[in-house]
Amino acid sequence: MAQLTPRQRRSEHRTRNGNMVDMNLVSLIDVFTILIFFLLSSAAGVEVLVSPKAVNLPVANAEKSPEATVVLVVSADEILVEGRRIASVSQVMATSDDLIPALSAELAVLGQRQAVRSDNRARQATEGQSVTILADKQMPYALLRKVMVTCARANFHDVSFAVRKKVDA
Repeated sequence: MAQLTPRQRRSEHRTRNGNMVDMNLVSLIDVFTILIFFLLSSAAGVEVLVSPKAVNLPVANAEKSPEATVVLVVSADEILVEGRRIASVSQVMATSDDLIPALSAELAVLGQRQAVRSDNRARQATEGQSVTILADKQMPYALLRKVMVTCARANFHDVSFAVRKKVDA
């Protein structure tokens, strides 16, 4: 048998194996499966409310996750609705009335927007709308009462308080 040159050996090898390229798809499928599992588990609908640094939320054993509602932040200095400054705490505490006019007006506007977008208009008319209050744990009760009375008069009857989830040690 005659000895083949390297070029002839490569040519012989190609004709014997054809032009097929072996590719191991099992490892690729494993990687994509893990990637899909990670993406699905990380996008599972966990909603996190961003707490401003000025607000120190209380700690509690919260089982229910927050829903998409109007977010009302009460810090030591000001009251914010959806990130917009509505009133200062000192002005609100100086008045004797339980109703906060600026907050009431802003909630009325937001309530109308939600009613237009919502499919459950009849339920919102009877039960009211939802609001989540992020309030500092040192907030005086008189201020909390004024905020809640204003929310109730603006047809926001479903009031939730945001807390930090207690971590079990």
